[in-house]
This record gives sequence, C-alpha cells and structure tokens, in this order.
Amino acid sequence: MSLTRKRILVTGGAGFLGSHLCERLLAEGNDVLSVDNYFTGRKDNIAHLLDHPRFEAMRHDICFPLYVEVDEIYNLACPASPVHYQFDPVQTTKVSVIGAINMLGLAKRVRAKIFQASTSEVYGDPSVHPQTEEYRGNVNPLGPRACYDEGKRCAETLFFDYHRQHRLRIKVVRIFNTYGPRMHPNDGRVVSNFIVQALRGEDITLFGDGSQTRAFCYVDDLIEGFLRMMATGEEMTGPINLGNPHEIPVRALAERVIALTASRSRIVYRPLPQDDPTQRCPDITRARAVLGWEPSIALDEGLSRTIAYFERLLAERGGAKESPQ
Repeated sequence: MSLTRKRILVTGGAGFLGSHLCERLLAEGNDVLSVDNYFTGRKDNIAHLLDHPRFEAMRHDICFPLYVEVDEIYNLACPASPVHYQFDPVQTTKVSVIGAINMLGLAKRVRAKIFQASTSEVYGDPSVHPQTEEYRGNVNPLGPRACYDEGKRCAETLFFDYHRQHRLRIKVVRIFNTYGPRMHPNDGRVVSNFIVQALRGEDITLFGDGSQTRAFCYVDDLIEGFLRMMATGEEMTGPINLGNPHEIPVRALAERVIALTASRSRIVYRPLPQDDPTQRCPDITRARAVLGWEPSIALDEGLSRTIAYFERLLAERGGAKESPQ
C-alpha cells in the first residue's frame, strides 16, 4: 500500500473492467471516484464498495464536461461489446471521441496523468498475425463495427495530440479479449454467451465454423497490467498491447465450457457477422519488456471462476442449471 493517497477517477467504473479496477485501487489505499452513466455498467458491480470510506460513485455521462479534482484518470467509459455498441452507434462514437476530449480537458486543467483503455479492435480484421503495436490495422470505416473501431482509433489520436501539444502525461493500452466475473450476461461475447447457454442447457451458438481464433485474458491479469502501465515513467506513453498471447479456436472454447459446466448443450452454427475478425492475438513483447507483465491465470482456472459467478447470478434470477446425467 502506498503511503501517498491519490485521488483517482475511473470512468466506466461500474462496468466489468471498471469495477475490478476500482477494487484494486482502493486496496492500494487510494481515494476512488467511479463515474458511470449505467448504460452498460451496473450498480450491482460496485454495490459492495458503496460503504467504503474512500469510494464514491457518481452518475454522469462523460459526453458532458466533468469538474472534479483528481490526480489520475482511467478512461474506461464506452460500450465494449458489439451488442451494446451497435445499439446506439452514434452515441458510441460520441463517448469515444467527445468523452475523450472531455477527460483530456479535465486532465489538462488539473494536471492529472490520464490512462486510455483502447482496444485490439483498432487493428480491425488483421492481415498481420499476431498483432504488434506498430501494425496500423485493417478497419472498415463504413461497417457496423466502425462506431467502436474508429471511435477508439480517434481517441488514440486525441491522446497523442494532447501529449504533443499540451505535454499531457498519457498512457494508452490496447485491450484484447478479457473475461471474468461481472461480465454482462447479455453482452454477446463468446465467453459469457457460452457459459450462460451451457448453464441453461441451451444450444451453444457458434458464428462461422468455429475455426476463428481468440486469445482470452482473465480480468485480474489485465488489471495488473493497467496498474503497471500507469506506474511507468512519463516517457512511456504506449500504446501497449495487453492480452493473452495463447490463442485457441472458438469451437475449442465452447467445448471447454461444456466440459467445465457438465452441460448437455449442443453446438449449433450461425453465419459469421460482418467484419468479424478471423484471428485476434496480441504480440505482448513490449508489455513483457516494459512492464514485466504477462498473463498468469490459466484458461481453465479463469473459466471456472467465471462459471461460478454466472451460476450465482442465474440462481438469483431464477435461471437454474440443468441437472447433468
């Protein structure tokens, strides 16, 4: 625990990643302000923190200016799953771009260090594998995913322009597929989809033939990467990839979920969505060298923890698990 208490703002603090980050920051002795408009964030994610003397939660949309006094800002606010960011694509672009401008303006005013949670989606459907930070991407600016992909790309541009023009202290990471407790059960991502479907005994839906690959990083590992990045010297701006470099086919993930849940679910196939990348895997050479970071939690262990979370969630909502035979 640090002897110097910092005042830290987390936008999207009631979301999947944001709530875990708030926990870690509190555990290190900081004052934490969570800001969220609760579009995809949930009060349940931070309910256990509300009585903490150093935690505060504020309902606010960062598309509008925010006037607070803080030492550090973690900008995580943005719908991150296709189901949610395509629901209101104009608003998704606004929160990525206007939200970034507002948070950068706040950081400039109070001279705060600011962290941008960017995404592997800036690489689009990559023609380079695995993806290094130097790769400039293969993004369709006109497709249904562009609101998120291009919004995050523009946010990175803004961060580096503020750094060059105003000497702002910035940290940019690109997040690859992450999973764990507090994922939204209806976010449309493969891990949460597969687990919920398996626990309910429903067909597990695979898009395409299931051969497309993903690499899955457990949330605790990712948050550790956030903290290490924020602690680097001012010369380290990023971007830095954070994710698991060990990829597996999506069908193999579905089979592991079925085995770990002892489910009788069948795998069914649906057409692949437009612009869905066929490969997604980070090159984390830079993260290893600069941060001394790499994932440590094995996939089966992380999946077991996540399954336990969804079992509790479904039990609370009356979605009982089937009885294995």
